Amino acid sequence: MVTKQFEGSPNDADLTRADSLAREIFSDVANKWGPLIIGLLGESTLRFGELRDGIEGISHKMLAQNLRTLERNGLVDRTVYATVPPRVEYTLTEPGRALLETVHGMCGWTQQYLGHIEDSRRRFGA
Repeated sequence: MVTKQFEGSPNDADLTRADSLAREIFSDVANKWGPLIIGLLGESTLRFGELRDGIEGISHKMLAQNLRTLERNGLVDRTVYATVPPRVEYTLTEPGRALLETVHGMCGWTQQYLGHIEDSRRRFGA
């Protein structure tokens, strides 16, 4: 699959602008649940319940909302199978898989600096 080049206004690609499309997409992806969903789907295609079970603390509503947003932005594919009951599976698209490297980098950074951040929080609260 060939990734299309952005052809819109330069303002739409400017993350510093409040009205930019880039900021909206960034906000959709870099929220509390987005990276966790992307990380789980990077391992395999999953059903809704498997995703919910794999992310402790996420509500049904928040998972559904985030999956819809990721699907709208072309990062997740949703496949519905005509069975009774209906079976729905979620998988990362090519752009979603490309984002996986960034998610893994964020996870690695968090693990590397967790002790430093804990120390800083303790000093800040003292």
